[in-house]
Amino acid sequence: MSLDAMGGDFGPSVVVPAALSALAEYNDLHLTLVGRAEALENELSRRRARVSERLVIQPATEVVAMDESPAKALRGKKDSSMRVAIDLVKTGQCDVMVSAGNTGALMATARFVLKTLPGVDRPAIISALPSQRGHTYVLDLGANADCTPEQLYQFAVMGSVMCQAVDHIARPKVGLLNMGVEEIKGVERVKQAARLLQDGAVNYYGFVEGNDIYGGTVDVVVCDGFVGNVALKTSEGLAHMLSEFIRQEYGRNSLTKLAGLISLPVLKALKRRMDPRLYNGASLLGLQGIVIKSHGGADELAFANAIRLGLRAAQMSVPDRIAHLVGSALQARAHGEGQ
Repeated sequence: MSLDAMGGDFGPSVVVPAALSALAEYNDLHLTLVGRAEALENELSRRRARVSERLVIQPATEVVAMDESPAKALRGKKDSSMRVAIDLVKTGQCDVMVSAGNTGALMATARFVLKTLPGVDRPAIISALPSQRGHTYVLDLGANADCTPEQLYQFAVMGSVMCQAVDHIARPKVGLLNMGVEEIKGVERVKQAARLLQDGAVNYYGFVEGNDIYGGTVDVVVCDGFVGNVALKTSEGLAHMLSEFIRQEYGRNSLTKLAGLISLPVLKALKRRMDPRLYNGASLLGLQGIVIKSHGGADELAFANAIRLGLRAAQMSVPDRIAHLVGSALQARAHGEGQ
C-alpha cells in the first residue's frame, strides 16, 4: 500500500504515526511512504522508528497544494508524492493508494494514470455515513456534478459491490436519492435511472429522501456529485452546530454544568458513536486500482481508518468485483434489448 505522506493539512506528522499504528495492527501489511525523504526520515526518527521490510520510503520531490488546480497538478507535478503513490499502484508495486491531499487533483490524476474499468464512464466518490442502523454508503459525494441516468446506474452497481465486499451483505438495498418517494417526483434523469435499476442487477429499493440516509432505510444511497456533496457538507455543518449547542447549554449555569457531569458517560458514548474519524476514508470507485481519499484535516486515528478501508477493499478485490458485475449487467441489458 502506498501512502501520500505529504498530502493533507498535516502531512508526515499524521501519516507516519498512522502508518506505524496500522503496521502494529496488521502483521501482513506492507506500507510505502511517498514524499520528501528527509522529512519522512526525521518523522520516523522522532518516533523512534525506522524503515524496514514492511515500511519503506519512496522519494518524491514535489507536493500538490490543497488549493492547487487539478490541471496544474496533473500536468506540472509528475514527481509529486500524490502522482508517485498512484504510479506505484499502476505498476503493480502496491495494490492500494491512500491520500489526504487535494480531492480534485487526486481524482484527475488517478483517472488519468489508472483509467476507468471497462463499462464505467466515470469514477465516483463513496463513503459511509453514520445511521440509526449502523451506517449508509453514499455516492457520488462530489466527483461528478452532473450525471446521466446510465452513470447513476453504474454508481448503484459500484456502491452495491462496495457494500457487499466491506460489510459482507449479500444483497445490499440500494436507494436512489430523490425529492420524494413517489414515482412521479424528481427530475427526468433520476426517473430514467430508476427505470434502468429495475433490471435486477442490484437489489433496488426505490426512491429515498435525505432523511433516509441517517434512518438506515437502505444500505446504499445513489445521487449525482452535486447533490451528494451538498448533503455531505450540510450534514457536517449540522453535526457541528448541534455539538456547539450542547456545549453552550451545559455551560449555561451551575445547575446545567452539574447536569453535564451527571450525563458525561452518555455524552462520551454519543461522541464515540458519531465520531467522524471512525468513518474517514472515501473510495474512488470505478478505477483500475484502489484509491482512498482521506479527509484533509484527518488526525492519526482518522488516517489509520482510511488505511483500514483500503486494506479491506484490497482483500475483497473490489475493482475486480465491480468489473465483473458491471460487465454482467451490460451484457444482460444488451441481450434484453436485442430480443
